[in-house]
Amino acid sequence: MDKQIAQIEKGEDVVRVALTEFRKRQYIEIRTYYMADDGEWKPTRKGITLNPDLMKEVHQALGKALEEIENAEGTDTE
Repeated sequence: MDKQIAQIEKGEDVVRVALTEFRKRQYIEIRTYYMADDGEWKPTRKGITLNPDLMKEVHQALGKALEEIENAEGTDTE
């Protein structure tokens, strides 16, 4: 079961979020893809694949990081 959830443009490349399966286990993959000379999108080594439980922890940590950035931007005085 491979199911693309989102595709986000990043310059000439794209970042894909997908549900994948390996050895009957489900994973969440975030990976950068590039357009190959043959016109096909190809995966790069730049990416991460995590099981859903670990992804929940990463999701929470990313939320905290975004809050920190937003709070810091709100306190900047220029």
